Amino acid sequence: MDIRLTVNGRPHTLDVDPRMSLLDLLRERLGLIGSKKGCDHGQCGACTVLVEGRRANSCLALAVAMDGLSVTTVEGLADGEHLHPLQAAFIEHDAFQCGYCTPGQLCSAAGMLGEPGPSAVTENLLDDPELTPHEIRERMSGNLCRCGAYVNIVSAISEVAR
Repeated sequence: MDIRLTVNGRPHTLDVDPRMSLLDLLRERLGLIGSKKGCDHGQCGACTVLVEGRRANSCLALAVAMDGLSVTTVEGLADGEHLHPLQAAFIEHDAFQCGYCTPGQLCSAAGMLGEPGPSAVTENLLDDPELTPHEIRERMSGNLCRCGAYVNIVSAISEVAR
């Protein structure tokens, strides 16, 4: 099937197998290898990208469903040579060890910062709460770090959220 989508600001027209995942399209067809294939079941978050600015597990999304949409990967977060504030904060706070989950963590954090409203841990469901460490941990719970760098990840996100 022919699809048209924009990836990191660049338009693409591609002929794709209707069974191909967005993750495989990004990695195998477009050479964007930042997004990782961790579990291939949507449970670890290593493949997280932004679709129209919202977080999505690219291993679960079909490429054909992206027709006409805009996708941002970790490669598209920076503005040329200028790191995205989250990327700079991750470096400053040493918010990674092996780095395998980092692209998904960064995309998820970028999406999270733009998502208003309560979470499962917000006391008043009518509030748009402050992004406290508790709120950040809840909102980032779909992204696993097997190295256990969570404390520094939350610190980096907290800095940017302020």
